[in-house]
Amino acid sequence: MTGNGKRYTKCFNGHRTIVWIALCLFGLCLFSYSRTPAPTRPRKKVDERVYLVHADRLSYDMYGPKPDAQKLNGNVHFRHKGATMTCDSAYFFESSNSFEAFGHVRMRQGDTLSLASDYAFYDGNDQMARARRNVVLTHRRTKLYTDSLDFDRLYNLGYFFEGGKMVDKDNVLTSDWGQYNTEERMAEFRYAVNLKNPKFLLQTDTLYYDTRTSLSHVVGPSTITSGASTIKTEEGYYDTNKGQAQLFGRSTLTNESREMTGDSLFYNEKTGISEGFNNVVYKDKENNNELHSDYFWYDETTGAAYATKKAVLMEYSQKDTLYVHADSMKMYSFYLDTDSMYRKMHLYNKVRAYREDMQAVCDSLVYNTQDSCMTLYKDPIIWYGERQLLGEVVYVYMKDSTINRANVSGQALSVEKADEEGHFNQLASKEMFAYFTDGNLSMNEAIGNVRALYYPMDDQDSTLILLNYTETDTLRMFMENRKLERIWTSKSEGMMYPMTQIPPDKYKLPSFAWFDDIRPTSKEDIFVWRGKKQGMELKTIERHAVPLQKLSGRKDE
Repeated sequence: MTGNGKRYTKCFNGHRTIVWIALCLFGLCLFSYSRTPAPTRPRKKVDERVYLVHADRLSYDMYGPKPDAQKLNGNVHFRHKGATMTCDSAYFFESSNSFEAFGHVRMRQGDTLSLASDYAFYDGNDQMARARRNVVLTHRRTKLYTDSLDFDRLYNLGYFFEGGKMVDKDNVLTSDWGQYNTEERMAEFRYAVNLKNPKFLLQTDTLYYDTRTSLSHVVGPSTITSGASTIKTEEGYYDTNKGQAQLFGRSTLTNESREMTGDSLFYNEKTGISEGFNNVVYKDKENNNELHSDYFWYDETTGAAYATKKAVLMEYSQKDTLYVHADSMKMYSFYLDTDSMYRKMHLYNKVRAYREDMQAVCDSLVYNTQDSCMTLYKDPIIWYGERQLLGEVVYVYMKDSTINRANVSGQALSVEKADEEGHFNQLASKEMFAYFTDGNLSMNEAIGNVRALYYPMDDQDSTLILLNYTETDTLRMFMENRKLERIWTSKSEGMMYPMTQIPPDKYKLPSFAWFDDIRPTSKEDIFVWRGKKQGMELKTIERHAVPLQKLSGRKDE
């Protein structure tokens, strides 16, 4: 190799050595930077010195393990900016304004704050105390227990990072990491947080706790268990003194077989009152029903409830779900927690109901679980299949969540579509009864001023044969598989008309009405109110007054 080549090699080797050293230093810098936590708050330097007030013995060993420290033993006492520190022994670093304390370490600040531990390091310049082993931070009535706690006197902030427990009145809080501000009296806990109270248990990932008001603020998936009640939320506030919860972020409140979910929930443990706002779902799993609304109120002590704003009652004990909508819904409970307990549901203004096999509309509805009776008031109409039933008041009796019988009182009218050409089977009377078997109509009975129009059908080609018009006092129609099997009447008068010779005024009874345009067509259609056209409403028929009887012919009488 030439001289120039040797010089080049030597130069290259030198550069390589420099690069290698630089990389090593850079790596060390990266390592040091990664291990050093970034300061979270600016710190003011304090010029005031840490004062040694007392020690039974003082020594100095320039050849010992800590040549820059004064070794103190027996009743050691320091003072710094209004705080006193005592311990059994210590190393005092006067040049760095700091000390290490050992055995029965105590720091006191004013009349409300004290810190106890087995070991502590205090930096007077940063006003930072690092306490280790059997640490107890006491502030007023609040105590914080941990094995590792750093207390920042500059910001009045103590935080632990290896598990801790705070005891405040009847509340016990534990977590893996936490901090407590003694000035604001606010605590923050993270990771595996538990808040225990004689009345409840709160479990969450992040909790903020105000020791002044005992108000807890949870963030993230959280569970609150109190007796038979369980709350699940993503964000909420819980006042442990008042037993009040404010829940947000799609929260759920469960009490035995009942469950309420909403965007916002409010619960008062002492009064037993719950409120839900926006997209509220209340489920009664025992009775196979649920209630949806944008506002819901419930009192668990009385069993009273109120729902409004897009309120929908869903009953799904059968294979098909019944959907009922009204402007407002109220529930009343009687004889709670007894074998005689029953409930009443009041639905009022613009009631619409839909199930595949049955639909209904009315102005108001009352359902009583005591006799399983559902009463429809003010222009009620019920549809099942091709049949329409209406009157002044309709009573529907349920059995095992299935319709058992119905009673139409006042201006009763039953209309059934006979074909697609506009022919209708019609039955009108003062009162009407319908009896069902397995949910299917088995017998229809009309009583009082009965008028009937019926079109018998040819079994071969399903064409209408004639029109049968009947007037009687009582009529019974027996059905099977939704088809008429036979008719029974008391003394009656009637007329039969061939299909080609029916008088125009005989096609419809005087009270005939067909409200197919009002009929709900789907579970979504129950929100679209369509009332009767003006003049089509049923009018209450008042009883005529009894004529006054004349006792004599005298004018003064």
